[in-house]
Amino acid sequence: MRELWKAGEMREMDRRAIEERGIPSLTLMEWAAQGLAEAVEELASEGRPGMVYLPQAEGEASLDGRTVSFTRNVPGEERRAAVFAGPGNNGGDGVAAARLLLARGWQVRCFLVGERGKMSADCRSMAQRLEEAGGTLEDFRPGEPDQTAWTLGADVVVDALFGVGLNAPLRTAAAHAVALMNRAGAPVVSADIPSGVETDTGRMLGDAVEAAVTVTFSRAKPGLYVGKGALHAGRVVVHDIGIPADILVGEGWHTAAIDRGDVRSWLPARPADGHKGTFGKTLILGGSVGYTGAPALAARGALRAGGGLVTVVTDPAVYPIVACKCDEAMARPIPERSAKLLALAGKCDAVLVGPGLGRDRRRHELSLMLLEELSCPVVVDADGLTALAGHMEVLEKRRGRSTILTPHDGEFARLGGDLSGEDRLGKAREFAVRWGCILVLKGHRTITALPDGRCLVNTTGNAGMAKGGSGDVLAGMLVSLLGQGMEPGKAAAAAVYLHGLAGDLAAAELGERGMLPSDLVDRLPRAMG
Repeated sequence: MRELWKAGEMREMDRRAIEERGIPSLTLMEWAAQGLAEAVEELASEGRPGMVYLPQAEGEASLDGRTVSFTRNVPGEERRAAVFAGPGNNGGDGVAAARLLLARGWQVRCFLVGERGKMSADCRSMAQRLEEAGGTLEDFRPGEPDQTAWTLGADVVVDALFGVGLNAPLRTAAAHAVALMNRAGAPVVSADIPSGVETDTGRMLGDAVEAAVTVTFSRAKPGLYVGKGALHAGRVVVHDIGIPADILVGEGWHTAAIDRGDVRSWLPARPADGHKGTFGKTLILGGSVGYTGAPALAARGALRAGGGLVTVVTDPAVYPIVACKCDEAMARPIPERSAKLLALAGKCDAVLVGPGLGRDRRRHELSLMLLEELSCPVVVDADGLTALAGHMEVLEKRRGRSTILTPHDGEFARLGGDLSGEDRLGKAREFAVRWGCILVLKGHRTITALPDGRCLVNTTGNAGMAKGGSGDVLAGMLVSLLGQGMEPGKAAAAAVYLHGLAGDLAAAELGERGMLPSDLVDRLPRAMG
C-alpha cells in the first residue's frame, strides 16, 4: 500500500526531522530538488508528446488577448526549462532544482511568483545559491512577452508555487502563472502537489496545474489520488528527502492507495482438495420487471471472482427470464413466506441485497428483514440502498456485524451523505465511522471507508465503466469474496481494485466507448491471475 499523509502530518514530520534529529532544512530541500531535477531530465529524454522538431521550430499562442511568438531549441541544442517558484519553501525546492538543472547543462529561467519580502529564509538561501551558480531569480510579470515566450518554448516546466500549504483559491500572479504553465504545451513537473489542488481533499482551489509528473516528498498526499486532484497529478513519484524512516512510521496509516501486490496477497487460497462448498455459498436478492440483467450480472461477477455456489432469488414475475440468464448460478423465485427466504439466506456465507430488486413496499421489507436478522456479511447495493435510506436505524442494530454499502454519489446523498464540500474522502470516513459499516463510495477513484476511520483509495478503472450494469458486477464480486472468507475491508477494496483492473483490460482491447459490463466479467480471470 502507498500511504497517503495529510499536509499537517507532513509538516509535523518535517519539524521532527529538523528539530529532533538535527537535519538541516536546507539539506531536506536539496534532496527534494534532486527529485525534481531527475523528473525533469526523465521527461526530456522521453521527448515532447506529439511534437515534431523542425530546423526552426516556431509558433504563436494567444494569451490574455495578445499573440505571443516563441521558438524552441532543436535537437542537439541545450534543453530549456521554465521554473515557477513561490516565496515559501516549496518555491525553495524549485529554485534549488533550477540550479541543479543549470549544472547539468540546461538553459533555465526561474520566475518568482510572489513578493520578495515574503520569501522564507530557506528560499532566500536557495536564491543566493542560484545566483552564485550563474542563474537569476526573476520577478514574474504576468503577460510580459519575453517570459511568456520562454515558457511557451520550454521543453519542461517546473511548478513549485505552493506545495502542501495552499488552502485558499489562487489569486492574481499565481493564477496567471498556472494558466501560463497549462498553456505552454510542455510537460509540467509539480513539486509535492500541483498548485491549485488542496492537499487533503483533492479539490481545486480555482484553477490548477495539469502536471505530467508530480514528485511528492517522503509520502504521497490524499489530494493526488482523490477528487479533481487525481486528474491533475499525472504520474506520481514518491521521492525520499532524507526524513528518518522511524519518524515516517508515525502512528500507523489512516489513508492508503492499494496496488496489485496488496490485492494478490489478500486473495484467499484455493486448496487443491477444495470443493464447491469450500469457496463460499452466496445469495443474491435482486431482479424485477424491467431489471432482469442486474442479478444475472451480479451472479456472473460472483462466480468469476471465485465463488463456489451462487443462488439468485428473484421476483416470481421474472423468474423464468432470470433463470435463463443464469447458466452457472442457481435461480429461485422469492418465497411467499418471508421466513423461508430468511432460512435460505441464513445458510449462506454472505448475502447481496438490491441489484434490480425494485422499490415496492414488499421488496423494502425483505431487504430490511435480511439486514436485521442475518449474522453473516451483507452487501447492500442499488434498490437495497433505497430501502435502507428511510431506515438508517437498521445499521445501528447491525453494529458488530459486517455491513457493506456500495452507493454512487446520488445514493450516498439519499443515505444522508454530504459531498457539497468536495471532500469525498473525509465524508466517506465520517459516514463509515458514524454508522459502523464499510462504505464503498463509487466513482472516479472509489473510496473504501472502514468503521475504524481508515480509508483505502482505488487506482484502477476508467470512464468506459460508466454504464448501467457495471455496479452489479462489482457487487457480485464483493459478496463472492466475502463468501470465500476474506476479511470484509480487504474484500471490499480488492473487489473494487479488480473490477477496475478488468475494466482497464477491456478498455485496452475494445476502447472505452464500446465496452460493456459483461466485458468486465470476461476479463476478471486475467485481472485476478
